[in-house]
Amino acid sequence: MKKVSSKIILFSGILVLGSCAKERSPITAWEYNNPKNGGFEVIPYEEQETGPGLVLVQGGSFTMGRAEQDVTYDWNSIPRRVTVSSFYMDQTEVRNLDYLEYIHWTSRVFAANFYDVLKKAMPDTLVWRDRLAFNEPYVEYYLRHPAYRDYPVVGINWLQASDFCAWRTDRVNEFILIREGILDHTPTPTETDYFNTDQYLAGKWQGTVVTPLHSMSPDGGDRAVRMEDGIFLPRYRLPTEAEWEFAAYGLIGNTVGERITDRRLYPWNGHGTRNPDEKFLGQMMANYQRSNGDMMGTAGSLNDAGDVTTPVYSYWPNDYGLYNMAGNVSEWVMDTYRPLSAEDKADFRPFRGNVFKTQIRNEDGIVISDTIQYDNPTDTAHRNIVSIPGQVRWRDVSITVADDNLDERRNYKYADNINYLDGDVKTQAAGLSGAAWSEAYDPGTGKAESNGMYEYMVTSLINDKARVYKGGSWKDRAYWMVPGTRRFLDERQSTAWLGFRCAMTRVGSPTCLGKK
Repeated sequence: MKKVSSKIILFSGILVLGSCAKERSPITAWEYNNPKNGGFEVIPYEEQETGPGLVLVQGGSFTMGRAEQDVTYDWNSIPRRVTVSSFYMDQTEVRNLDYLEYIHWTSRVFAANFYDVLKKAMPDTLVWRDRLAFNEPYVEYYLRHPAYRDYPVVGINWLQASDFCAWRTDRVNEFILIREGILDHTPTPTETDYFNTDQYLAGKWQGTVVTPLHSMSPDGGDRAVRMEDGIFLPRYRLPTEAEWEFAAYGLIGNTVGERITDRRLYPWNGHGTRNPDEKFLGQMMANYQRSNGDMMGTAGSLNDAGDVTTPVYSYWPNDYGLYNMAGNVSEWVMDTYRPLSAEDKADFRPFRGNVFKTQIRNEDGIVISDTIQYDNPTDTAHRNIVSIPGQVRWRDVSITVADDNLDERRNYKYADNINYLDGDVKTQAAGLSGAAWSEAYDPGTGKAESNGMYEYMVTSLINDKARVYKGGSWKDRAYWMVPGTRRFLDERQSTAWLGFRCAMTRVGSPTCLGKK
């Protein structure tokens, strides 16, 4: 017999005790957790569990944007005061070892029948190639050789980083259900039999149940875990630009009361890149390129000891306990790039890139899944997977779908809000988006890359696929290690100096109430 988790026993016991204690609603006076009056369940809950690899970043107000002179004269990072909610963030960049675990799992589940899914996840190791440098050893060894297992993964585009976050969400939530004795472990998952959080919550996949939760329904029986139970963790995701910048500064270390005593240029105090502490005097605080041709210093006295990247726990963490928020690799964030985002984005949790979606359901209200979907099925060379077996399919909300009720909403009127308040023709095109807007703006051309103001590949490289990345890398000068600087790259492209780390929303109290 399998050992039942003490938390499940406690969980079930609390339900019984709650019923015995006759806890009542202060609104209706009816008892909670009582099958005789409908069985409305109220589950004891303290606070969010900290997911593996994460640290809590307590939010607050800060001045986002330029803290250094604008040497590029882009004027794309205008200082502005905003507020960021508390959230969780990976202590380090995602490592090669972490990404290899993802590839291994994807290969086991999909390689046999859906090789395209595995191919989509594979990093581009050819990003190391340079026409006038001998970098072939990195092409062959950097991702897979154990010498580099603790180095940050590179060659990952924005789409792949987002997919990794989704995969990580499911694996962590699956582990929690197994740890709590609710589900049995599936040792050989397949494309039709693996855990997916959305599928589980939709009731389409329940796995092998070990200890079901007892339902308080008058009909009795057992039930699956629900969102209301507080067992599942929120989704892992990329941090927003505001979150990343806020976390990088680590200003919690310079706060006295409500005053920030010293504004930082880097994730540490001072204007230098060497450690002023007598114990570590003169040692580099981050991995970056000091000057022309100087990637790591002189033999016998290497300044940052990193020719390319360095292990993710190198150097000193900032005051949130985050490593390498300056140097090593630049990092993807969730935002779509616009030069004047600071002028348009909200004061609270600022972000540009919202495309509002909803789950696809049939006429009976059951979510649709279990088929592989491509954005362009006939063009096998350029098609992208938009839905894969075992995952719930989503669609953009639409003014033409009555159930979406967009005509009655005040806060948004259409799905794609990337260009909202951007002075763009798309914003003015009566809510049209995507291909429909392309035809409306330039009939007969179907220029999906163009959006009017930003003429992609003509006057700029900006379009709705341009994503922000933050921080300096091993190949950058110190200027880019200032968290307020920002750059962008097409979400489908990757480089040898660009990686990522995951974040997670903090639900409930912005402060940690307990020690766990």
